[in-house]
Amino acid sequence: MKKASDRDALARLRFAIVGPLLAAPPEGRQLQFALSELAAREWTHPGRETPVRFGVSTIERWYYTARAATDPLAALRSRVRLDKGRARVLPVAITELVRAQHREHPGWTAQLHHDNLAVLVQADATLGPMPSYSTVRRYLRANGLDRRRTPPRASAGAERARDRHERLETRSYEAAHVNGLWHLDFHHGSLRVLEADGRWLKPLLLGILDDHSRLVCHLQWYRHEDTESLVHGFTQALARRALPRALMSDNGSAMSSAEFTTGLESLGIVHERTLPLTPAQNGKQEAFWSNVEGRFLAMLESSGPISLEELNRLTFIWVEGEYNKRLHSEIAATPLSRFLESPGVGRDAPDMRTLVRAFRQRGTRRQRRSDGTLSLEGRRFEVPDRFSHLVRVPLAWARWNLADIEIIDPETAAPICPLHPLDREANADGRRRRREPPDAAAVVGASADNDNVDGERPCTLAPLMEKLVAEFVATGVPPGFIPSPGPRSARTAKPPGERG
Repeated sequence: MKKASDRDALARLRFAIVGPLLAAPPEGRQLQFALSELAAREWTHPGRETPVRFGVSTIERWYYTARAATDPLAALRSRVRLDKGRARVLPVAITELVRAQHREHPGWTAQLHHDNLAVLVQADATLGPMPSYSTVRRYLRANGLDRRRTPPRASAGAERARDRHERLETRSYEAAHVNGLWHLDFHHGSLRVLEADGRWLKPLLLGILDDHSRLVCHLQWYRHEDTESLVHGFTQALARRALPRALMSDNGSAMSSAEFTTGLESLGIVHERTLPLTPAQNGKQEAFWSNVEGRFLAMLESSGPISLEELNRLTFIWVEGEYNKRLHSEIAATPLSRFLESPGVGRDAPDMRTLVRAFRQRGTRRQRRSDGTLSLEGRRFEVPDRFSHLVRVPLAWARWNLADIEIIDPETAAPICPLHPLDREANADGRRRRREPPDAAAVVGASADNDNVDGERPCTLAPLMEKLVAEFVATGVPPGFIPSPGPRSARTAKPPGERG
């Protein structure tokens, strides 16, 4: 079927052929001579760009049609088929079969749908005559039953995503305020880095973007896509920018972990998760990855071996020096200017220590009355004697940092007292503290300022160092990035004699 532009081009060609005859109409036999001369010439077809000839009778019909019309060009346009936009009405039983086939096999081509439908129609005479391939193809297209990528496995989430796509339309969106919605995702980069032990590693890039301004809140490469890396980067984004109102991510194991979800809840951040196999819901993040690969990583193709620390340094320089200050075609402004000038709904972020404490899972562990210890993540920890009356001790901890475990208030989640691993060698000298009388208020209603109530010596800095830290904090300039956690093997090695 010809498009409107094709019909216009053909009309202009026909008018160019018969136009001279309209300007000087020939008389008598001169008209037949003129028509024969035009039929003997070759013309260039406007659509195919190939030479073409037209018969005398065809040119004669164009001539009389244009001469009798008020608008010759409109009269020479090809007529629209009377059945344009009308598809053959298929029987209800056949349409149900077609829809059922597409629902079960969305990756099939129209030809494959037609061939399988033919087998069903042949086996059941009550379905009526078999429609043609073009009829089946037009029906699929008219009803939005396009060919779609087949999911790797028929999971419940994939089924929900497919049902939603069939029921609801897809539209682009944008948050109305800065810090109203952030996007978060990991990207498998194409560049390899060289580790200190001589291994080549393909790191993963954690990116966090503001939806309204497209500003990169934080961008950092990591060795693993785990909860530790996620929390490590996300807390930096919060400290550098603000607390957003909502966060959108996929359903990865790190994003669904207890530590991360607990942190978002405690900070008042709504967690919106995309449907499986629906990357369009996080489309701004996906578009940003093409920018990373096409501009940033493309400039490092001939840089030679590079370490993870150097790659993070160059990434920070590129984001802050170019991307955040470069005109964004979608918003007609730079991400940084829009972030600063648009109205925002963000909240001030607490200090880094509070942020780190927020992203810990919470639970209880049973205390062993025999030696006042509890077991957590395969390790034993000593419970201070003043909590010996507790059968189950409320705790907050992160699986990757067992050096920072605290007893918390079960009502407010306020930290009360840190826990330390069981030290059998230190306990072998036979010295013991005096028992303290149990205090029921030691857990319930305790203050967050009791970090050292068990007699531990607090960490102190030299006066000069404290002065330098205070001056740096007063400037308000955050550090570029916090170094990524080291290799997992070096941080998870257990001491001799400790059972997992």
